[in-house]
Amino acid sequence: MATVAVSQKQSVWDGGNEPMKASYGKLMMWFFLLSDAFTFSALLVSYGMIRFMHPAYEGVRSEYTFSPEVWPIPDKVYSSLPFVSGEYPLVFVGIMTFILIISSVTMVLAVKAGSRKSQAEVEKWMLWTIIGGIAFLGCQAWEWSHFIHGTHHGSAVAEGTTFFGANLTQNQYGPPLFAALFFFITGFHGLHVTSGVIINIIIFYNVAVGVYEKVGHYEMVEKVGLYWHFVDLVWVFVFTLFYLI
Repeated sequence: MATVAVSQKQSVWDGGNEPMKASYGKLMMWFFLLSDAFTFSALLVSYGMIRFMHPAYEGVRSEYTFSPEVWPIPDKVYSSLPFVSGEYPLVFVGIMTFILIISSVTMVLAVKAGSRKSQAEVEKWMLWTIIGGIAFLGCQAWEWSHFIHGTHHGSAVAEGTTFFGANLTQNQYGPPLFAALFFFITGFHGLHVTSGVIINIIIFYNVAVGVYEKVGHYEMVEKVGLYWHFVDLVWVFVFTLFYLI
């Protein structure tokens, strides 16, 4: 009996096993996402601490002007739409968020289609996911451009201000750290979305040429889906901290 128990124990550690019925590839993806979550958590916690170290505006909102001492009100900073005049607080970033969430839904559909080994459906939903990611990046590029060039609304600019927009040395909207954190954190997230789009394109190509049909499973679609959902989830926290609070 002891000999049988030892042999069974040794076989568990001989390799080739799937803990929790997860493949080695999926486990490694989860480890990577966990480490990446720590990085984003550190950045967002740092943003929150710096944000609440600065005074908040307590006056009448209609009389609000940007100040280098006061942390800006988000819906006064992010209030523009492409090719449309006037102020539409948080509408554009809401559209961006909706696009990214929908791309996560299409990724779920691609994974489900992969579990059914439906090559045509996987291609379709992967393509829509790629389109959603590219659309989000295009929106983010416009938002960055607008943030850099600034707003010329007279009511939103502090008296005596001649500089509009933000860069690494000047900032129209408020404390210099506000712009630095915006560029770094949203840029870091944008880098993740960009890498996700590139990986999705590679996976889409492999699906289209029948690589996974020959292998017999679509696990790669599931693994890249985990990464894409993580990127979408991180954006929910970025959206909450930067645009709502």
